[in-house]
Amino acid sequence: MTASEPAAVGERAVVVHHRLHADFAVPHPWLRRLLGPRSGLDLDVDGLRVRLGPWLVSTPLSNLAGAEATGPYSAVRALGVRLSLSDRGLTFGTTTAGGVCLRFHEPVPGIDPWGRIRHPALTATVSEPGLVAAAVTRIVAES
Repeated sequence: MTASEPAAVGERAVVVHHRLHADFAVPHPWLRRLLGPRSGLDLDVDGLRVRLGPWLVSTPLSNLAGAEATGPYSAVRALGVRLSLSDRGLTFGTTTAGGVCLRFHEPVPGIDPWGRIRHPALTATVSEPGLVAAAVTRIVAES
């Protein structure tokens, strides 16, 4: 199925040449208000943008290396904005249920405002991690 072909009955269509938006999976309404209305993941022809509160990761589509739905996670390792000391991966976490791990060809800035620390991967606990992983996998396969 190409991005412009219709999906089979019961199958979700992934149309990346238009726009895919995924909200963060947030179990509490007060937390959604705290994060702000612009938080979420956007994937379109301009690239990938993932915002959680004041933090932003942005990269062109050509820098996407792959994605997998992952989880569940432990609360200690999944909630909040977190830097992995072992591989410099970044987590934007709002739930322990699961998320999507996005890998990049070239590491991207994200955790510090100066962009000195660069991340080879980002885990984001979006509401539909499988859909996001499928869209990124399709983009990588077509490039």
